[in-house]
Amino acid sequence: MKIRFGIIGCGYIASRHARHILAHPMAQLTGAFDHDQLVSQKFCNEFNIAHFKSKEDFLKNENVDIVNICTPNGTHHSICIDSLRAGKHVLVEKPMALSSIDCNRMIEVAKKCNREIFVVKQNRFNPPVQELKKLIAGEKLGKIFMVSVNCFWNRNGDYYKNSLWKGKKDLDGGALFTQFSHFIDIFYYLFGDISGINGLIDNMGHKGLVEFEDSGCFTFRFLNGALGSLSFTTASYKENMEGSIIVFSENATIKIGGKYLNTIEYQKTNGFDVNGKFEAIPPNNYGHYEGSMSNHDKVIHNVVETLNKRETIMTNAQEGMKVVEIIERFYSAAKTSS
Repeated sequence: MKIRFGIIGCGYIASRHARHILAHPMAQLTGAFDHDQLVSQKFCNEFNIAHFKSKEDFLKNENVDIVNICTPNGTHHSICIDSLRAGKHVLVEKPMALSSIDCNRMIEVAKKCNREIFVVKQNRFNPPVQELKKLIAGEKLGKIFMVSVNCFWNRNGDYYKNSLWKGKKDLDGGALFTQFSHFIDIFYYLFGDISGINGLIDNMGHKGLVEFEDSGCFTFRFLNGALGSLSFTTASYKENMEGSIIVFSENATIKIGGKYLNTIEYQKTNGFDVNGKFEAIPPNNYGHYEGSMSNHDKVIHNVVETLNKRETIMTNAQEGMKVVEIIERFYSAAKTSS
């Protein structure tokens, strides 16, 4: 059956959702709402869909099976709960929420309402990530010794000045929530949970622009015994530099790199090299900056197939909650370096 989508929040990422919904043969975009009525009306005119003047009217719409939440991070949990109680499934942009308590409330309501929560973690679909996942599942790597995660991006002053919520602690949450939760999700997806976190964070290049850190470095240990590290910044000069995961193991050293985990930059294996070139999928482009890989078409397809009972959720609510909980533990363990 066709799955009918409705969008709350009509900014940049909502347009990407809309285009992929409209391109999918088994999906239909029926309406949208944004608290800024001018933005909402323009969005609905562009995509020729129903415009709603209130969230309440939007949620009463019987032509919506699933609500795509594309609003500021700090609003995800309340909109999700309202949508679930209105009988809708939910597809929520990352992060699922800004606290694990809120995530657990969302999960409890979803269970009571017999609805599904999908979390947007599109980097899981990146071909190099899937290849590494297969190697791990097939136990090709042997014992994993160490995993190094690095993300060095640029977010300039305009990124924050042109936004009503980015950089604000209560709506944004911090760099680990907004920029780097994808990378935390990927190492959790591949290698599991962590413990023994130590780290430093500081605002090195965005003073007066953000209410939290822009850079940090952490060490930790995976529960499988491997050592781990995470280094990140939004202060890379002028442009995004790198997004990478390097795995050192008994039978291989592999680096997934590029700017967005979109290439295999290095591999030395015990006879199981990943062969072939990966399709050059462009990143999400927001005009004055770039984001993660643009795999929202695969996210929408997974929703359609799951609700038609042909697939399972790629990133479910429990996994979305777990990433938020790991981020909370990072912040709890972090010391300010200055």
